[in-house]
Amino acid sequence: MGRYSPLEVRYKRVILKLSGEALAGQQGNGINYDVVLEICKNIKTAVQTLGVQMGIVVGGGNFWRGVKNGEGRMDHMGMLATVINALALADALESLDVPVRVQTAITMEQFAEPYIRNRAVRHMEKDRVVIFGCGTGNPFFSTDTAAALRAAE
Repeated sequence: MGRYSPLEVRYKRVILKLSGEALAGQQGNGINYDVVLEICKNIKTAVQTLGVQMGIVVGGGNFWRGVKNGEGRMDHMGMLATVINALALADALESLDVPVRVQTAITMEQFAEPYIRNRAVRHMEKDRVVIFGCGTGNPFFSTDTAAALRAAE
């Protein structure tokens, strides 16, 4: 394989895994909207300038860290944190005129679409960024696992 220029697209469709901590910036927790906006400007460039179809799996560590010896509800709290971050990313992307959809692995239709693989692919084919919340929808799995699963799907 040859070398690629910085603006040459190597892959048509990508999954970006963002940690929740990345959205907090230097403050370490919560959401720093200026940081989110900067991240989203780069996403916009990849999608609208380079033509990359993008899905994003976002973590929730800026609000909630996994707890050992929990009963699964602790993991559900983490999944909810990922939805907060997904909605923040969606809001920032929309403010930059980037079409976006949020899908969640746990049904919460007032906030997002349920995760349906074929629908996610169709959104990406229509140049919409798809943000995946709730990880895999199962306790005891990290959002890193969800990123690998969504990429394989």
